[in-house]
Amino acid sequence: MSRNKGAKNRKGPRRDQDEKRELIFKEECQEYAQVVRMLGNGRLEANCFDGKKRMCTIRGKMIRRVWIKPGDVILVSLRDFQDDKADVILKYSPDEAKRLKEFGHIPEHIQISEAQTEGGAGNDDIRFVSDDEDGGDGVDVDTL
Repeated sequence: MSRNKGAKNRKGPRRDQDEKRELIFKEECQEYAQVVRMLGNGRLEANCFDGKKRMCTIRGKMIRRVWIKPGDVILVSLRDFQDDKADVILKYSPDEAKRLKEFGHIPEHIQISEAQTEGGAGNDDIRFVSDDEDGGDGVDVDTL
């Protein structure tokens, strides 16, 4: 008899990434920001929309679950005792960021990144060239 030895660490069903969630607006002691660069160790640098650049820490609940990259719009919680530091509490999807822009919560000049790939590997760099574009000196596959 053989035993089923694989798939013990299989995760449960994935949540649908396209499902709409309620748009969360900022409250007192919170601010919208856009990620400038990732610093590593769960930290990042962000331009807050109140005009200040802050070093932000990604909260533990989001680490390895929510992937943040430069250009993303986030919601940060400001600290009372350190004005140059903040804590990331939410990442907005590109659709949610567009809706925030429509409502006037974030400035109009902010560029929202459209590319949203799972796993970090995208195929945006693949380009197919037709015979007309490559100069026509290629070999015809049918004649081989």
